[in-house]
Amino acid sequence: MQLELTAEQTRFQQAARDFAATAVAPRAAEIDASDRFPAGLVSAASAQGLLGVTVPEAWGGAGRDYVSYALAIEAVAAASATLGAILVVNNSLVAEVLQRFGTAEQKDRWLVRLASGRTVGAFALSEAQAGTDAGRQETTAAAAGDGYVLRGRKVWVANGAAAEVAMVFAATGPAAGGRGVSAFLVPTDRPGLTREPTADPLGVRGLGCVDLRLDDVEVGAGALLAGPGRGFDVAKWALDGARIAIGAEALGVGQSAFEAALGHARTRQTFGHPIGRYQAIQWQIADSATELEAARMLVLRAAAAKDVRERITLEASMAKLAASEAALRAADRAMRILASAGYRRGTVVERLLRDARALEIVAGTSEAQRMIIAAQVAGGTGSR
Repeated sequence: MQLELTAEQTRFQQAARDFAATAVAPRAAEIDASDRFPAGLVSAASAQGLLGVTVPEAWGGAGRDYVSYALAIEAVAAASATLGAILVVNNSLVAEVLQRFGTAEQKDRWLVRLASGRTVGAFALSEAQAGTDAGRQETTAAAAGDGYVLRGRKVWVANGAAAEVAMVFAATGPAAGGRGVSAFLVPTDRPGLTREPTADPLGVRGLGCVDLRLDDVEVGAGALLAGPGRGFDVAKWALDGARIAIGAEALGVGQSAFEAALGHARTRQTFGHPIGRYQAIQWQIADSATELEAARMLVLRAAAAKDVRERITLEASMAKLAASEAALRAADRAMRILASAGYRRGTVVERLLRDARALEIVAGTSEAQRMIIAAQVAGGTGSR
């Protein structure tokens, strides 16, 4: 078993770390405080090849493997979970999906723009009554002439404030449940499509989240992705990749929290000694270090599997579950170790704790991941 990174993977990881340290970290607090989409920083990320990491160079991407992608997302998210999430949506939930399922015409129109950073894409699956139960779509797409008319409302659409195209999931056969869901590439300037402010987010602020209202939005037949009734398959494939990337993002957040706790433990003095000398602190540091490293192995294992297999549902859910929960525990321990030095608005640890909680929820909560893992294991569909 090969556990070492290749020289090229290491170079790409270091380039992402350098970019994160010099360009992203100085902006992270301001992005969080303002809750504004960091368009300039996204453009800078595109120059680093981070908008279409796994998309072939012929379509404007960097043409790299999934392990390299996971390493880059972890590095960026260690500085800003927000930019990490923007990249995950564009890469895993839009560009990669278009590369896998899109027609030549759809790729010509959108993929180069998405992968090269000329625009970003949004992923519009969730509804007020369709989160974990994503097959319960109330948004509809009715056949009309040579196209479709979309009606409904999507919530928590990340990148939606800046996106020029949204991947919208709608019921074309409402009585068929998940088998009746289709996916559409909808330009966001279509008449009848309205972006509305979403609820004030607690963490990962500045992600450009909006609600999308679709009032008789007309699209041509060429907007349909993968064919009628294939939307649920598209969404599940997309979420496999996204869960690996969100696991990597969580690792970045958790690692930053761990390093903040470790630094404080080395410098904060009580009773004449650094608090890191006390066993109560040492055990918290040991637990965070161990849990993050174990989760990192699951994320990299899932990323490596993604490079060679079509479906990696079990590995992706395990990676996302382990990494998001390890990150949240690391951030919580960091808050306890820093105590009053961390427990106030505007500190790095306070932001990381809010971001870590968000990453445990997005792309399927921990409870949803456990349901998926149990079904995969009990049904004999896992890779083991």
